[in-house]
Amino acid sequence: MSGAADIEAVTLQLLNGDFDINLLDQVVGAAYDPISPHRAQANKALMQLQESPDLWQRADGIIEQSQNPNSRFFGLQVLDDAIKTRWKILPVEQREGIKNYVVGKIIKMSSEEATMTKEKVFISKLNLTLVEILKQEWPHNWPSFIGDLVGSSKTSEILCENNMQILKLLSEEVFDFSRDQMVTEKVQRMKQSLNGEFSQIFHLCEFVLEHSQRPS
Repeated sequence: MSGAADIEAVTLQLLNGDFDINLLDQVVGAAYDPISPHRAQANKALMQLQESPDLWQRADGIIEQSQNPNSRFFGLQVLDDAIKTRWKILPVEQREGIKNYVVGKIIKMSSEEATMTKEKVFISKLNLTLVEILKQEWPHNWPSFIGDLVGSSKTSEILCENNMQILKLLSEEVFDFSRDQMVTEKVQRMKQSLNGEFSQIFHLCEFVLEHSQRPS
């Protein structure tokens, strides 16, 4: 990518539906290169892309196919923005698709210790994305979430470790950080649900203490 005009042309191509992840990787690469003369134009291009209302539909492809780690974070941020700003207007099947993708990706990446170690920062961001979905869907549209999480935790110790992080993030959202972000009625409903699920969470903690083979 030799100049600002190239970046502008690539941005238009990406915005107009001819989406090429290799081209996105080039723009992201320029945006994150501290010595690139086109860094400012590349960052502007990423902002334009992020504002595109349909780009979130490319997020899974970006995350799965990109060769640039920063592009994967960009794809996840686009998905995050859609969950925060567009969730209620998305069709049910699209919401389910996003939810299933994020859950499946977390399970896949946090089930192997080597991947957990290598991708720790990305998995942490995925966990936060899941919490954003929970703030929209739980408990009313996803009442089985805590039970599902507890059940899967007993199948793999490394998966359990990450699941405990998700529970920690969720409880922090509900009890510590929710005041400015969610309406009081929803906060109360989530608090009641979390309190109602306490016995399952407590038994999971007991299970971990009794069966853990990991030093952490």
